[in-house]
Amino acid sequence: MDTKAFKRSLNSSENYHRKGFGHEAEVASLLESEYQSGLIQLIRDNNYTLQRGDVKIRLAEAFGFCWGVERAVAMAYETRQHFPTERIWITNEIIHNPSVNQRLREMQVEFIEVNQGQKDFSGVGQGDVVILPAFGASVQEMQLLNERGCTIVDTTCPWVSKVWNTVEKHKKGTYTSIIHGKYNHEETIATSSFAGVYLVVLNLAEAEYVSNYILHGGDREEFLAKFRKACSEGFDPDKDLERIGIANQTTMLKGETEQIGKMFEHTMLKKYGPAELNQHFLSFNTICDATQERQDAMFKLVDEQVDLMMVIGGYNSSNTTHLQEIAVARGIPSYHIDCVERILSRDRIEHKPLHQEIEVAEGWLPDGPLVIGVTSGASTPDKVVEDVIERIFSLKASVAVS
Repeated sequence: MDTKAFKRSLNSSENYHRKGFGHEAEVASLLESEYQSGLIQLIRDNNYTLQRGDVKIRLAEAFGFCWGVERAVAMAYETRQHFPTERIWITNEIIHNPSVNQRLREMQVEFIEVNQGQKDFSGVGQGDVVILPAFGASVQEMQLLNERGCTIVDTTCPWVSKVWNTVEKHKKGTYTSIIHGKYNHEETIATSSFAGVYLVVLNLAEAEYVSNYILHGGDREEFLAKFRKACSEGFDPDKDLERIGIANQTTMLKGETEQIGKMFEHTMLKKYGPAELNQHFLSFNTICDATQERQDAMFKLVDEQVDLMMVIGGYNSSNTTHLQEIAVARGIPSYHIDCVERILSRDRIEHKPLHQEIEVAEGWLPDGPLVIGVTSGASTPDKVVEDVIERIFSLKASVAVS
């Protein structure tokens, strides 16, 4: 299908909404009371540092809610106010934060169920209101909802839309889109639905495998088996890697995306020469500013003297996981938690080690003076960060008293 024409048609539909409904002031007040934090503002105003007793908190200079997330949550709240009696659905989590999604459930927003990896839209009826989350929805989902006569509220982050426009350009020029991302992440699923021919690479190792294939050929069946879930239907590595364009999932590590882009540029330069490079390689900057700022702030924080890192955000949040990667790479003890309830006691914490399942760590909060670095993913409200900091202060104070 002509995805660009479909999106243009959808944008002009009276059932499609990409802006708010005029309840901005009321919703802003509500969001401030539910998600913002006086303590966090105090720490910001104090050069991102706060000391109580023998604990010093060092807060990353960029963390938490980004503009795109704030916009998506505000639009979801506005949707409930504008349609007080209608049945409202959301095609996925609005953002990767459990407390925010639970709040929407309390507002009677229903979440599309997933059965055996497939979303079940059977309960969505004509006239229902359906919210598309911050990381977007696939063309096929939008088409289904449009044909069903639903009112669509699209909260897709403009940075994600920018990537969609990029893969549309690849498709127009018959370039294969090489997407740096996780093939089963909602954002990458949506992005690939706008692409023509595409291949998703997770990391530098996979990109290097593809580069070697471009230069030297290889086992075609092995290639297809390796990327069987991460490429377009009918993908042929012997034909479809002659002209490539680079795109990315906006929450991936900025440095890795840049390295992958440079690797493929050098690969095509080596194979086709400088005169033919532009006929075989396209690259646009699609790295999200907010993701980049949070990663840069994390690199700065881990360069300072911190004894341990608290990384706060949803366990399925890609950008939060990449923040944790930065701490782990520096050898700093790092605890990724999604809410304050994961801190069970001063001796035990329920956390998610990098690329592992949730587990309980013992003796996580050492006695004596501590400098604790704190950051949070782009989907984490300041109030959640405040709760974690206050819990740490409380536990350390109880140690001092005892």
